[in-house]
Amino acid sequence: MPLPAIPRRVKIGDAAAFAGTTPRAIRHYHAIGLLAEPERGSDDRRRYGYDDMIRLLWIRRMADAGISLDDIHAAFQGTTSIEQSLARLEKSLASKAAAIEAQRAAVNRLREVGSPLGLLSPLVTGRLHDLPPGALRSADLDTLLVTERIFGPLGAATQADRFIVLANHPELRAEEDRLTEAEAALDDTMSPDDPRIEDLAAQRCDHETALAAAIERSGLEEALNVLLDREDEHADEEEDGARMSVMEAIGKMPYDFSPARVRYEERVIELFHSADQDGDPDPRTC
Repeated sequence: MPLPAIPRRVKIGDAAAFAGTTPRAIRHYHAIGLLAEPERGSDDRRRYGYDDMIRLLWIRRMADAGISLDDIHAAFQGTTSIEQSLARLEKSLASKAAAIEAQRAAVNRLREVGSPLGLLSPLVTGRLHDLPPGALRSADLDTLLVTERIFGPLGAATQADRFIVLANHPELRAEEDRLTEAEAALDDTMSPDDPRIEDLAAQRCDHETALAAAIERSGLEEALNVLLDREDEHADEEEDGARMSVMEAIGKMPYDFSPARVRYEERVIELFHSADQDGDPDPRTC
């Protein structure tokens, strides 16, 4: 049986098709010195021979295994041992595997919880999963999301106490809604020196103190202390991107606050600080 015509050299398209890659990738290998550029034929096109194809096939096998082009180049040059490359690859694959497992866990939590709450850390999700449907509002979830980004899962788990109390105390929820509406009215039409700011700040402090007292009576603090004792167990729940200082994180989160609203927030902090120095209960919920 006669053999089909066997070429002595092939064009880049045929070389790419045989190696399972693309002409663009081969040109990139030429550009970075990974594959020597072969001589061109009379038509000024590259022609690839047996040795070129062997090199190209090994490049593709190594790349398919996940070895970086830099490491492949170093291995061919003999400047780096294949063991060093494989050690780096194994570390990278382990990191990717951990990321995939974290994603699967997040998807399972989201499916189980049935709301965006499942996208928060397990620490926060577990603390709030017993709330009745609708008790946790969209704005509450937004607040927890921001808090978790700035203060981490434990910070958001601490803040979750306030939403548990609000869900179980209609009078406190009503006061929270009233204050939130009044705060939204502190727009650019109001002067930062308006006396209503001082009055509203005092009302907010009273409300937060009442919330803190309700949390203490509910026994939520004891449950929180258990979480705090296990802080090290949750230290790795934060993504690397979340590890910035609190002040840096706060400085990167925009709020469209008017000068009057900024002054109000300052007065709330000042009033709480003053109350704390006087020995009053620490309103953790603020």
